[in-house]
Amino acid sequence: MQIVQFDSESAWADAIAERWCERLRACPSLRMCLPAGHTPVPVYGEMVKAVQAGRVSFRAAEVFTLDEFGQLVSDDPGRCAQQLRRSLIDHIDLPPERFHSLRTEAKDLPGECRQYDVAIGSGFDLTLLGVGLNGHLGMNEPGTPVETTTHRAELHASTVTASRRYLAHAQAPSWGVTVGLKHLLASREVWLLACGANKAEIIRRTLRGEITSDIPSSLLRRHPNSSLFLDHTAGAGLSLNE
Repeated sequence: MQIVQFDSESAWADAIAERWCERLRACPSLRMCLPAGHTPVPVYGEMVKAVQAGRVSFRAAEVFTLDEFGQLVSDDPGRCAQQLRRSLIDHIDLPPERFHSLRTEAKDLPGECRQYDVAIGSGFDLTLLGVGLNGHLGMNEPGTPVETTTHRAELHASTVTASRRYLAHAQAPSWGVTVGLKHLLASREVWLLACGANKAEIIRRTLRGEITSDIPSSLLRRHPNSSLFLDHTAGAGLSLNE
């Protein structure tokens, strides 16, 4: 895993966005799996600027949402797809049919998961991931088998608590649907994003602890083309020379 650390959040976001633009220019039909949440928002903001300035285009690209909360109506602002739309999708030139999201309200949820796997098909060229405080990737919580594909996941208590920041009501979801570790680990390139002092401990465990499905983020150390992008607070107390 390549580790890249920056002195500020702005430098962190600028560098990730510039590398992302390079990937899109080299492969305009890039197939991407993207997360919601607070962590990638500054990066998405830079990508919106790049598209609006004509420096890069998503016209031929394809975007898949990483995961989605259950128990929320389809237009709830806290839904992952809605977050992703507000921060990125609604402001770039991605054709609507090239944006794929998960319908957790589907009556046949196992069938919905199978259809998402079919749409994923040959896999992702680039996957961006945040990291949960317990090391989860998407909604692949600790202990998720590495061969898991798109599936319903019961959320750990810490994930439920974290989800409340995205909601305008008290009905925090207890489950969701997520792209599985099999697809994430098979992505041709994976970027793990971490920003903020509250991520410092899980970053240390990700990099220095045992590689185990009990810390899903640690599995990326075995990926042949993965990068970890840190700001100085997320990397606090971490010696990259260890």
